[in-house]
Amino acid sequence: MTLLRGLMLVPFLAVLAACGSPSEDEAALAPAKSGKPQVTRDKIVATGAESIGTPMAERVAVLGLLNKRNGQTRDIELKPGEAIRFGKVVVRVRACEKTAPWETRPDEGAFVQLIVNERPPGTTQSERWRQVFSGWLFKENPAANVVEHAIYDVWVKACKMSFPGEEDAVDDKSSDAAPAPAAKKPSNAPQTPAPAETPDDAGDADNTTEA
Repeated sequence: MTLLRGLMLVPFLAVLAACGSPSEDEAALAPAKSGKPQVTRDKIVATGAESIGTPMAERVAVLGLLNKRNGQTRDIELKPGEAIRFGKVVVRVRACEKTAPWETRPDEGAFVQLIVNERPPGTTQSERWRQVFSGWLFKENPAANVVEHAIYDVWVKACKMSFPGEEDAVDDKSSDAAPAPAAKKPSNAPQTPAPAETPDDAGDADNTTEA
């Protein structure tokens, strides 16, 4: 848990400061079109980890989205600063991170916002867009932060990014592999069969012996 807090503390504070106040017009957070990732006006969060890994704007967060009413699940891929809408739900990604390969406790996480078009709980008001979750979600430690909503759930599957040296290590490993032995081709030279003993030769040998 200490490692996760150390990994996510800086981007978490930066994103939290940039999220705006609760009085922000949340209807503006919802893309007009459904089913296609769209770039938002969110400022990409810069973290110290960017100096040793893929820049934040080029990372890809892989998320799962569940509709509890019909049991439908979706796999979503969003870059930080993108949002996608499916009917009455919007998923936004502000940042994603993963631990370096040399860390002893690997984990991946993303800062996710969930906006739902619904009637405010306990009221008879008309439906409106409302942000129901905003925070970090972790793949290996999902209990650290949980999306609490009656209809929708979202979780982190991966943060696609790389660290310097990872691709080189893969290339070196593949080049060190011993080449497979070449298959021997059949010879085209004519083959001379060995002479076989005939019955006449055997009879001559017997006659010689009797003489």
